[in-house]
Amino acid sequence: MVEPWLRGTMTEVEPVRRAVLHALELAAEDAERWAAPLNDAAMFQRPAGLPPVAFQLRHMARSLDRLLTYAEGQQLSEEQSRVLAWEMDETGTASEVLTEFRKGVVLAMERVRAIAPESFSEARGVGRKMLRTTVAGLLIHCAEHTQRHSGQMVTTAKVVHSLLHKQDADSLRG
Repeated sequence: MVEPWLRGTMTEVEPVRRAVLHALELAAEDAERWAAPLNDAAMFQRPAGLPPVAFQLRHMARSLDRLLTYAEGQQLSEEQSRVLAWEMDETGTASEVLTEFRKGVVLAMERVRAIAPESFSEARGVGRKMLRTTVAGLLIHCAEHTQRHSGQMVTTAKVVHSLLHKQDADSLRG
């Protein structure tokens, strides 16, 4: 399958935001291919101690929310700070995790589209220490951070799928 950035889509959007949107689109497609088929137990499985697929999906959605809040010139709300600690939580269902991820990506894409290119060079502060960056720096980090965790999600999901197929084969042998 051709990756989003090679499809010639979103040409109405200038290159910085288009690249971010394509990265988010690719992460969403990877989640549908690799995470959506997982059942509840598999979604939270930690093969070789790896963070579960559920963590990667939650972390992508919630990190996008945080990074875009900074890009929009705001600081995190109490709720955003509070849920940060729950990303590794192993409660909920695969369906709930996927729904949160899907909604998070759709909302992030809307927010990316709403950021004016004229603001790219504006300074922004990140975190309690107000580390300096720019709107463009935050947008680029949205893409690279999401892709990093998407890759980790795909790798973990592939391992989980492999373990599930091995268990199925072993149970057939009796």
